[in-house]
Amino acid sequence: MPLGIVLRRTPGVTRWARWSWKAVAVLPGAGSADWRELRRDGDVIEYHAATRTLELYAAETEAYMHGLAARIPSVYVVMRPVLGQHPFDILLVTASPFEAQDYSDSAEDIVEKVPMTPGLVAWVGEFVDLFHRGESFVKRQRDKRRVDLRQDGIGDPRIGKAADVYASPRLMRSRLS
Repeated sequence: MPLGIVLRRTPGVTRWARWSWKAVAVLPGAGSADWRELRRDGDVIEYHAATRTLELYAAETEAYMHGLAARIPSVYVVMRPVLGQHPFDILLVTASPFEAQDYSDSAEDIVEKVPMTPGLVAWVGEFVDLFHRGESFVKRQRDKRRVDLRQDGIGDPRIGKAADVYASPRLMRSRLS
């Protein structure tokens, strides 16, 4: 599903940051856009920065369920700061909080959490209902094999040893003297 990404620019509160940017909304089914101004209120401007496709995968339904169960179901917008006319390159939008966490581990990308619209919540929920396969818990059973009867891993047998490898150093010195 194509999602338009809405970014809001507000004046910065410090002398080091002239502007503050935040992803504030998504527009489901939006057409293509390249930083089109949507709204202006003094110095505060909202832009339809880009449109990215929200792709859902059957293998990720557990992550989507986790995101839908949150107090406020959200999508995550991944942006990368760039130099040029516009401050960010919108990399992708995802409904998976696990994928968003992977991107936030990098210091290069900015991940913004944006609330889903009710229609988007229904669309992702329907996808999860269709494709989610719950995994049942299977307790691992120990085998009956006795692994403690054989000594293994005491060192390389090709290398000669002056004494028992388990002997304390003081006992080994007295034997060598």
